[in-house]
Amino acid sequence: MPNQRRSGGASLDARDVSLIALLEANARTPVAELARALGISPQSVSERMRRLQDVGILAGFSVVLDPARLGLGIGAYIRIRPAMGELARVAQIVADIPEIVECDRVTGEDCFVAKAFVANVAALESVIDRLVPYARTNTSIIQSSPVARRLPRYA
Repeated sequence: MPNQRRSGGASLDARDVSLIALLEANARTPVAELARALGISPQSVSERMRRLQDVGILAGFSVVLDPARLGLGIGAYIRIRPAMGELARVAQIVADIPEIVECDRVTGEDCFVAKAFVANVAALESVIDRLVPYARTNTSIIQSSPVARRLPRYA
């Protein structure tokens, strides 16, 4: 098919791309409404969604929270460089800190970049204090987010 795009072992046709866009706009859209928008049957929509999940393109559906409205007014990126031999321990500590909402292992001088949300500077200091016995940190407080979290380009 000329409209298909290869995506890591799965082909996306124009309807798949449209379905993903509709789900991106509102993941809670009922299947019947998705079907009407796509001009196909609800069963076809369900099959497409199941296939996209099976091949890992749709990895799940999630809730998006506003940290500030939860009283977590400070967001920060923490760059983490574990001490020699402490990589695994630091990875476990990071995973155990609930204020850290995501963390990536990266190349470069630091091994990890973590994102945390806390209520105040004292809480941020407490997060950092859990890491400093085993790693060097460099923290940047988020001022604003000119690009909100978005899906990777898929079409």
